[in-house]
Amino acid sequence: MIGPGRALDTDRYYVISSNVVGGCMGSTGPSSPDPRTGRPYGLSFPMITIKDMVDAQRRLVAHLGVERLLSVVGGSMGGMQVLQWMVSYPEAIRSAIPISTTLKHTPQQIAFNEVGRQAIMADPNWRGGDYYGQPPPAKGLAVARMVGHITYMSETSMEEKFGRKLKESKRGVKFSPEFEVEGYLENRGENFVRRFDANSYLYITKAMDYFDVAGRKAPSEIFRGLKAKVLVVAFKSDWLYPAHQSQEIVKACKWAGVDATYCEVHSTYGHDAFLLEVDEETRLIRHFLASTLNGRHHEPERAPSHEVRLPGHR
Repeated sequence: MIGPGRALDTDRYYVISSNVVGGCMGSTGPSSPDPRTGRPYGLSFPMITIKDMVDAQRRLVAHLGVERLLSVVGGSMGGMQVLQWMVSYPEAIRSAIPISTTLKHTPQQIAFNEVGRQAIMADPNWRGGDYYGQPPPAKGLAVARMVGHITYMSETSMEEKFGRKLKESKRGVKFSPEFEVEGYLENRGENFVRRFDANSYLYITKAMDYFDVAGRKAPSEIFRGLKAKVLVVAFKSDWLYPAHQSQEIVKACKWAGVDATYCEVHSTYGHDAFLLEVDEETRLIRHFLASTLNGRHHEPERAPSHEVRLPGHR
């Protein structure tokens, strides 16, 4: 999606993408050294929110000398950050594209995250978050990722990808991964452990659960005065962030008098669709950004469409 001639054309746009505060791949997080002790923060790291992430991004953009962004774009938790930009820094953006996201987590969404957190904290290697320099809670983090990955797919995509196929032709009663889907989830969990920090997983999922962009305000009030154009994208088979949650975002925009467009994509990939439907996303993003840049009213090229990433135009 990002590069010369692609949806986010780097020959035309300046693209900014930063790791979130609380993460483990650049920005300060639980695995970062505490300057007071020289040791990783662990659970002494403060709780962070989606607003904290966006506030840090705003400072980064200002540091780069960018006064206004052509667009902020993101899916899932990235979509929450887009919504927070719309509320916290409406004057700093010309458009916004929240994808597969929500104004706030439901009890079911919080429940899935809590199962993952409990799996990590139940791992003996977690040691109350003080595991750095020792074996990490790999089993717990792998299980958390497995649970999460189930929610990213759909029943149809899992059926098409795995069915009830066995990894081996020999059938037997055993508890090692025997079905293809079991092996797939195990592999995803193991790969995730090699590139992610368990404490960051705890902090980031909690930030998602805390997120409530409207707070005590009515949905009709939160985007009032926003001049940016908004494109909200949802996916038919997404049951983690179902389409009705995206429709609530559109309603809030319309009630506030914001120029908002809604596209619901007929995809079988589930929540993963926002990362996989590249052709649809390319058509939509390219047209939307061009119309925003040229000051035209946006009309999607086709009714069902897609979205993905973030350009900041200088």
